[in-house]
Amino acid sequence: MTLIVVGMNHRTAPVALREQLALSGERLRTALDELVQDSGIHEAVILSTCNRLEVYADAIDDVYGWHVLEQYLADMERVTLAELKPSLYYLAGEEVVTHLLNVASGLDSMILGEPQILGQVNCAYGEAHGVGVTGPVLSRLFTQAVHCGKRARTETDISRHTTSVSHAAVKLAQRDLKDLTKVNALIVGAGEMAELAANALSKYHCQSITFINRTHSRAEDLASQYNGLTRSWHLLLESLKTADVVISSTGAPHPVIHTEEVNLILPYRNGRPLLFIDIAVPRDVEEGVGELPTVISYDIDDLNRVVDENGSKRAESARAAAVIVEQEAEEFMIWLHSREVVPVIVELRRRVADIAGAEVSQALNRLDGLTKQEQQIVDRLAHRIVNKILHEPTTRLKEQAVEGNGELYGQILSELFGLNGHGRND
Repeated sequence: MTLIVVGMNHRTAPVALREQLALSGERLRTALDELVQDSGIHEAVILSTCNRLEVYADAIDDVYGWHVLEQYLADMERVTLAELKPSLYYLAGEEVVTHLLNVASGLDSMILGEPQILGQVNCAYGEAHGVGVTGPVLSRLFTQAVHCGKRARTETDISRHTTSVSHAAVKLAQRDLKDLTKVNALIVGAGEMAELAANALSKYHCQSITFINRTHSRAEDLASQYNGLTRSWHLLLESLKTADVVISSTGAPHPVIHTEEVNLILPYRNGRPLLFIDIAVPRDVEEGVGELPTVISYDIDDLNRVVDENGSKRAESARAAAVIVEQEAEEFMIWLHSREVVPVIVELRRRVADIAGAEVSQALNRLDGLTKQEQQIVDRLAHRIVNKILHEPTTRLKEQAVEGNGELYGQILSELFGLNGHGRND
């Protein structure tokens, strides 16, 4: 079996492509289930966030597995492979391990050290585990990734002074609007990204924050927490008349703010500029909105151009976090390679123990008059001899497995000792 990844992220694919392939909820669970229907894919986890879509799998081999995953992604939205391939990256083996540990530690994020990705990695594994498409390899890998991410954040300053995507959106608003104390903000959506945006706006002493969400109760919860206002979803268009900045993050599968509708409310604004910052993937705001007069519209890829003031402060921490990633990756690879030879080791110990047990039984039958305690001494002696004899070859076999020679040495050992049905005379 081989660990593989096929993925795209904010560096390799524009948001227009990422939003086409974004997966969540039932669509994500269906994709996981369909992937493992292929006989060459044994385990799968899909990590889908605003900045990346990555499919992790334990496959029969890397080339076959890559083909299955890329074809599935293309078929999912009827994108041709020719269109998709330039945006994809393909990893196998130890590269997969290091990559995921970097992701969980915030080292591969658009904003270095951002905190949300660790929870997203954990949730991705939880979804796959809930569908029943994880096994020992990906379960161990994702558990180790979460552990690594936590270590990076507690043992280094990688997440200290960090900037979330939502905070970066507010900084972008401040850059364009200058003084947020005179700004009316409208937050569309009420999930984690919306809450982080509200938190950042409150720190900048925004004049007012209004929340709109399809589930009104959630908007009310945020409004009470941040001393804001709420409006019903059907008043979204009306709310655009008085807003100065709109930060949107609904998680809807299609735009909720349309060009024609925004154009209708512009006459009511008397020429006041309107700023949209869309941090949702798929995007909430139609592309054409930014072409309207007095309107500026940014999407999540535009946040790359926001200067991360604290980035240099975390650069040193990133090097320390990279050391932790290296340690955790090495630990996982030792486990993974050792796992290849565990069946051989178990079978070897079983076979030698069976032989020793049979010989002890024969010897005890010939030794009359031994007490029960004396019989136990003979039995323990035989098993200690077995353990001492097998200790060295077992250790050497595990070492060879870590070096990548586990399969070869396992086959040799099987042939020499007649394991797995080979060369048995009994």
